[in-house]
Amino acid sequence: MESDLSELEVILGHTFGHSDVLRRAVTHASAEPRAWNAYERLEFLGDRVLALVMAEHLLDRFPHEREGAIAKRHVGLVRREALSEIARQIGLGRFLIVSRGETEAGVRESETILSDAMEAVIGALYLDGGLEAARRFILQGWNPLVEAELRPPQDAKTTLQEWVQARKIPLPAYDTVGRDGPAHAPEFTIRVSVQGYGETTGTGKSKRIARRHGDRDTGGICRRCRRAECR
Repeated sequence: MESDLSELEVILGHTFGHSDVLRRAVTHASAEPRAWNAYERLEFLGDRVLALVMAEHLLDRFPHEREGAIAKRHVGLVRREALSEIARQIGLGRFLIVSRGETEAGVRESETILSDAMEAVIGALYLDGGLEAARRFILQGWNPLVEAELRPPQDAKTTLQEWVQARKIPLPAYDTVGRDGPAHAPEFTIRVSVQGYGETTGTGKSKRIARRHGDRDTGGICRRCRRAECR
């Protein structure tokens, strides 16, 4: 495990002076129940560090945008989908310390576990190396997501609702029509219907993502969401 954590240090761009901090960040409760409180505390800290760094970076990157547009960007960049995507890009799942049973259950691929662990790792970077160590990793990992959205992101549900309201059409109807996949990585299918404009379906790893895909596909708004957070 020590060699694995050394490899993770290289990926993170920081050599830990206190390796136990990084170990706590990647230790799942199934492997060491007593470490769970430490894991959650690091997760709590990492969430705040990520929010601060991204807020600062977005204000600098988009100096002429209003606060509302910056806020929309920020929400997309700190949510679970973005965190789990970065975690997958760096292969964080293989460094997680989990029980054999949880490994067999697929916890290393769980979006929730990966996003929580990613926040914990950011918290560990901050504790061991300060804000600069955390900032270096965050900016390197998140910059492609920032640059993928050169225009402020639009909330698909709000956009669709405004579209139908402008035409004096009843609000869209949503129905969950399917759920596939294992318990740790479900995929939902949501049907979105607009009176007079037919219906479509969207799929995603959560009902919110599935609804977003459906919203974008309805009424000619957009054909498919290609934002990094939804991949």
